[in-house]
Amino acid sequence: MADTVLAGTGPSPRLEAEASARGAAPGPAAAAPPPVGRPAPASQRPILQGVGIGLVLLGVVVLAFAGYLYGLSGVQEARSQAILYTRLQGQLAQINGLVAPLGPTAPGSPIAILNIPSIGVRDMVVVEGTSPENMTLGPGHLRDTPYPGQAGVSEIFGRRATFGAPFARLADLRPGDLIETITGQGRSTYRVAALADSRIRIEDPAPNRLVLLTASSPFIPSYYTEVDARLVSAARPGPAVVHVLNAPELVLAGDTGALVLTTLWAVALVIVAAAGTFAAGRWSPWAAYLAAGPVALAVLWNLYQSLSALLPNVY
Repeated sequence: MADTVLAGTGPSPRLEAEASARGAAPGPAAAAPPPVGRPAPASQRPILQGVGIGLVLLGVVVLAFAGYLYGLSGVQEARSQAILYTRLQGQLAQINGLVAPLGPTAPGSPIAILNIPSIGVRDMVVVEGTSPENMTLGPGHLRDTPYPGQAGVSEIFGRRATFGAPFARLADLRPGDLIETITGQGRSTYRVAALADSRIRIEDPAPNRLVLLTASSPFIPSYYTEVDARLVSAARPGPAVVHVLNAPELVLAGDTGALVLTTLWAVALVIVAAAGTFAAGRWSPWAAYLAAGPVALAVLWNLYQSLSALLPNVY
């Protein structure tokens, strides 16, 4: 017959004509539609994968930094407070408390114990200095003011949200609330007189006062909250205070000097991550991760400490 198709000879002219009439391409099967877009060349795929992994790791590092600020930093501060409290208690236990500092001392040294019962602050150790580094240890005493309990206006800064947030509830204080301090000169009592912030400063003519400062917000510290308290116990004598403050010691200041160290730790983290990835590709992944993991954690910890120094000291 004329329509008979022999094996291996292809389709008959009649079948081709019918296919053309239906708009189909001749041949045993219709061609697949072209793909949408063009896949990346094989040579670019490792680069894209590396960029994707880098972005994921960056997100993990940022989230871990938030966990450090609002979680682990509090554990770090609590440990420092326990050590400092034991040290200061030993000094105060000496005869007449003469071992405890009564005037200018090294930054970071414990100088006083602070109690504010109405907001739950109990046995909080105050350290000398208000730089971001000093205030990872607890509330800091402004170096160019008298010690708590001494004649004059003493100032203490405290963090609002990080490193244990010792002054998280400072804005809850009300006039009449009591504040107690203990130094090598004994116990002193203050009574809250007023609350304000840096937008409206307090003008108090009382000569002997304690001023407490912290960030206005636990999220965006654009200004600071201020509590003014008057000394109601006897004022203690103190040495003349002659200090020139550094920029990081001022309220709401960060330590820009930590930027160089932060950059170095960030570069170290990139090197450790690259070395670990290279080792995992060349040898056993588990062995590479076990070797690089502790080093990466140590670098991350130091990086986060340097980053936190760039934030406002009362945040």
